Amino acid sequence: MARAAVSGRLTWRLASLAEATDITGSARRLVFDVPDWPGHLPGQHVDLRLTAEDGYSVQRSYSISSAPDGGRVELAVQRVEGGEVSPYLCDVLPAGSEIELRGPVGGWFVWRASDPSPVTLVAGGSGIAPLMAMIRTRAAEGSRVPFRLIYSVRTPDDVYFADELARRAREDAGLDVKIVYTRRAPEGSPEPPGRLGVATLNTDGWPAEFSPQSFVCGPTGFVETVSDVLVALGHDPRRVRTERFG
Repeated sequence: MARAAVSGRLTWRLASLAEATDITGSARRLVFDVPDWPGHLPGQHVDLRLTAEDGYSVQRSYSISSAPDGGRVELAVQRVEGGEVSPYLCDVLPAGSEIELRGPVGGWFVWRASDPSPVTLVAGGSGIAPLMAMIRTRAAEGSRVPFRLIYSVRTPDDVYFADELARRAREDAGLDVKIVYTRRAPEGSPEPPGRLGVATLNTDGWPAEFSPQSFVCGPTGFVETVSDVLVALGHDPRRVRTERFG
């Protein structure tokens, strides 16, 4: 997931591409080795800078999708046709290549395992990236905090981390996963495709009286709509944290 870069007094580090695999037909999982990485909280992001031989440089920001793992940082990059950065990262950058990386950035849209509150995660498309870091961190920490993920995608082919989410839904006690398909549902699905609405948020998210933390990430319009619905359902706006892109 890409956002406008956030400036700050952070150190640029050389990061080396260790692994690259497809997530969907239009998204790529990139794992970087980052020397002296200070660690991160789930929900934070990094700034990434590419510099051409003529000195021209461009920056983008991507959410971290991995749990803290020493000096390794995983990003989920959605290919944007005609973009300056994402096609290069997805289609050109070879293993072992070095890029400049700065972070971690952000302190509001983060989940801390020490918080016992139940958690509702709502993602639209590539907005699953920082929420995946939260799900993975919960498992790594052995946390029993109950999580409910509601994930809106166009078709089954657009589900990021599909196999892992299916496995975690089976094996990670206390994690519930609901996927909403807006254009084409899987064959045999009991529900027709349709937009994420009030009924799903009310049924598959935690009710307001449980005082959950809610994390909402996706395109701007999606985030605003979901946030408004949660508040209308009685959720404390201060406990509805949002991250948007586009």
